[in-house]
Amino acid sequence: MTTVLITGIEPFESDPTNPSWDIAQALDGTQVDGAVIVARQLPCVFGVANERLVEAIEDTSPTLVFALGLATGRTEISVERVAINVIDARIPDNAGNQPVDTPVVTDGPAAYFSTLPIKAIVQTLRKAGVPAGVSQSAGTYNCNHLFYGLMHHIATRAPHVRGGFIHVPTTPELAARHAGRPSLSIDTQIKGIRLAVHTALATQADLKVTGGAVH
Repeated sequence: MTTVLITGIEPFESDPTNPSWDIAQALDGTQVDGAVIVARQLPCVFGVANERLVEAIEDTSPTLVFALGLATGRTEISVERVAINVIDARIPDNAGNQPVDTPVVTDGPAAYFSTLPIKAIVQTLRKAGVPAGVSQSAGTYNCNHLFYGLMHHIATRAPHVRGGFIHVPTTPELAARHAGRPSLSIDTQIKGIRLAVHTALATQADLKVTGGAVH
């Protein structure tokens, strides 16, 4: 049976939950188009998170990998286009590490692109009433670190796997703890990620539609 690995990240920066893990956990063990979803939680710790991600891939032998992470301030599900080879941490990780201008992989390429059909995913979600968009930057914190680590592993050790990163917004419950922060219901986010899995399973070549940004 085809396996889809979905990873979420543990809570960080004093929040009690992380929607990325809530979504992954909700989908764990369910099926989409005959493929079974397996969820794994990853730590918000540089280096260790990528080690755990690789272990999860080796343990589950997935066809697709969706790495999820929280992006506070985002108003929609953000399907990331590119991971860059740098960590520049605005805040310490959960182990107190705060690397600045440090490569994710020493001597690795400057960047990797997602191998998920990012524009097809966005189009599917929007048609289903789920706010979504292509994002041109996964930041320089743990999420980009995981995205780059995932794509480096795929490029060097698992070319048969397709994968990428999706940032999810804050839930209303978390937004209530932070004045002015936008949010999206967890049910809508779960629906969106399930649709993203469906689209990736059904789509090999991405759509040729605009997904760029002016700024």
